[in-house]
Amino acid sequence: MSLPQLGATSPSLAADGRSLNTLKLQAGQSSPAAIKEAAKQFESLFMRELIKSMREATMKSGMLDSAGEGLSTDLLDQQLAVHMSGMPGGLSDMIARQLSQQTGGAGAAAPATGTAPRDTVQQPAALPPTGSLKPGSSQAAFVQRHSAAAAQVERESGLPSGYMLGQAGHETGWGRSEIRMKGGAPSHNLFGIKAGPGWNGKVAEVTTTEYINGTPRKVVAKFRAYDSYEASFRDYAKLITESPRYAQASQQTASAQAYAQGLQQAGYATDPAYAAKLSRAINMTLQLQRAQA
Repeated sequence: MSLPQLGATSPSLAADGRSLNTLKLQAGQSSPAAIKEAAKQFESLFMRELIKSMREATMKSGMLDSAGEGLSTDLLDQQLAVHMSGMPGGLSDMIARQLSQQTGGAGAAAPATGTAPRDTVQQPAALPPTGSLKPGSSQAAFVQRHSAAAAQVERESGLPSGYMLGQAGHETGWGRSEIRMKGGAPSHNLFGIKAGPGWNGKVAEVTTTEYINGTPRKVVAKFRAYDSYEASFRDYAKLITESPRYAQASQQTASAQAYAQGLQQAGYATDPAYAAKLSRAINMTLQLQRAQA
């Protein structure tokens, strides 16, 4: 059987091993149009074998069957396979993308070059479905409200304001679940920092969720309270940049994912999925900062 010219729509079908090898070789050396035609040919072959298997499974051969009838059936299957192939969004599109990536053609992923800028973050893969990466009104309002305080602390500490705002948003449910004092007054604690033995300031005592041996449990804990949100940002930055516990995380601000992972490894939170959730919150904040700039 002669091989159809690549790049031109043809009702013929490559059906032997040599033709298939030639088809793949030409697809790897030709234009995107040739790759598309090659993908359609491969899909046609698959459809032909599928139709043949279905026919054999549903029809029984007999003594009266002739060779001519078998040839006619085979040709009919071939034409049907050709007409069923090449549909938009079908198998041929998937094959074309794969061929393009393998041969470096159109649509292939470009290699990364250079060093990522400071505010460029790595998107975490397969994050838990606890919210959309598209910022909503509550996220936008939260970032707008605290941008000035975060920017001031960034100038003082060097920690990216987007990272601090993202973590503050995650810890407080973007302002909906802030830690409050006993009478309902705000504690201004945006980062869930607990009041340990060395804390001499105000304290907010609330019930929170802690993961103990991987199991979530409700416990009563004491948290630091501040006179302003800017004081909360400043105390958080001091904790991250001055505590040896978070030294590694403070050096990984070139990547939101690496920074969040560093905080989790240092034990900032007990939630086993904390790094993934935090990196997503930071990514949303960076999107909002770019939009609001």
